[in-house]
Amino acid sequence: MTTIKQEDVIRSVADALQYISYYHPPDYIKNLARAYELEESQAAKDAMAQILINSRMCAEGHRPICQDTGIVTVFCEVGMDVQWQASMGLEDMIDEGVRTAYLHPDNKLRASIVADPSGQRSNTKDNTPAVTHMRIVPGNKVDITVAAKGGGSENKSKFIMLNPNDSIVDWVLKTVPTMGAGWCPPGMLGIGIGGTAEKAMVMAKDALMDPIDMQELIARGPRDNIEELRIELYEKVNALGIGAQGLGGLTTVLDVKVKDFPTHAASKPIAMIPNCAATRHIHFVLDGSGTAALPMPKLSDWPKISWSAGETARRVNLDTVTKEEVASWKPGETLLLNGAMLTGRDAAHKRIEEMLGRGESLPEGVDFRNRFIYYVGPVDAVRDEVVGPAGPTTATRMDKYTEMMLSETGLLGMIGKAERGPAAIEAIKKHGAVYLMAVGGAAYLVSKAVRSSRMIAFEDLGMEAIREFIVEDMPVTVAVDAGGESVHKTGPREWQSRIGTIPVTVEA
Repeated sequence: MTTIKQEDVIRSVADALQYISYYHPPDYIKNLARAYELEESQAAKDAMAQILINSRMCAEGHRPICQDTGIVTVFCEVGMDVQWQASMGLEDMIDEGVRTAYLHPDNKLRASIVADPSGQRSNTKDNTPAVTHMRIVPGNKVDITVAAKGGGSENKSKFIMLNPNDSIVDWVLKTVPTMGAGWCPPGMLGIGIGGTAEKAMVMAKDALMDPIDMQELIARGPRDNIEELRIELYEKVNALGIGAQGLGGLTTVLDVKVKDFPTHAASKPIAMIPNCAATRHIHFVLDGSGTAALPMPKLSDWPKISWSAGETARRVNLDTVTKEEVASWKPGETLLLNGAMLTGRDAAHKRIEEMLGRGESLPEGVDFRNRFIYYVGPVDAVRDEVVGPAGPTTATRMDKYTEMMLSETGLLGMIGKAERGPAAIEAIKKHGAVYLMAVGGAAYLVSKAVRSSRMIAFEDLGMEAIREFIVEDMPVTVAVDAGGESVHKTGPREWQSRIGTIPVTVEA
């Protein structure tokens, strides 16, 4: 009988979470590099280049691929012949592994988990607890798959109860465009079909743990109806033209994974969960011989890609920029930002709204007049870093605050990832402001443009506090110009039309 030690579980989970924070799965790198080579949209190709360069930098520097180091999900299969040398339950061991990993002094990961989710939403400070799924199976080993799922992609999860004869393909093609770009494509779609509502959702998440093999599947041909469905969805979702970061292009998904389970004759539960450009998961086995041995990737697994903003990129001095200058920026134009910007996201915006609502002045140093705000919650700095990985968060969550920020604080522009909704675009147009987009999934690369960082206000909010960044040549794209034109609408529409296999209906 195999004996599994408590410390081996804790150490293996901690090692796995550190590992996936800075190593992409090799299958993802291989398939993203292929998509990069085939991409015809320059905007999408540039975004993929930044993601691939960021990935190699993280592998070399052992720092997180994305500043959102995720909510931890663990799938465990425990052999019935396993014996435990432990004083803790398995879920507690896993949580201790999460705690150890996220507080690692050499590569501290961002704590994003909040308790009392319907109330105070207080950060647990160590990213616990994990979401754990367990099965008892024959055998004398423990199989564990560890994943870290970012909020931007998790928030785009979808579920529906279709009628038995309704089309899965039609629902997916109608639903994917409504997800916008906050899930940071190109990534994967995990789809669960059947069972009950909760079973379908777990299958969809579990499907994302499988390696990317779509090109091999297409080459050999489908063997059953599930593989036929995977290929059909892969081709038709990419024909939507959404593209990398929602900018329009040939590749939106690298693979579509499908799992199914018998269901009630009156039911057809369908769940869909996307995985982002920072896809993070690894599988290992504990057999009683000690901690899991994780494979060491080779730097040769990463393509040698260089990227520059190009000769047409415009340098912008954030300390002197004017409304007239902002009005001259064109949708899709690349800017290199220099100077001071403030940071802030959901919790900071909520607090600003409450203070203004009470007629209070904002804290000293919080002056948004003619300035830009960067929607970011950075990882804590380690060693000699100015700031840890500091990629953008999904801007649509700040849409409800946009009119307030533009009308009451004198804010000139915003920086985030993904599209803006109709209300935010209307506010941008009304005030002659602008929305700039940084690449999601390139957090470590973005952080290298930050020359200094200092706390300004709301320090109790942790990663959501307001900071001042001084940046040098931080690359961004004009996503919504002062006239309200959005590249997240025009780009996918153009590429869906170019691909030409699906009627043009895309709206971000």
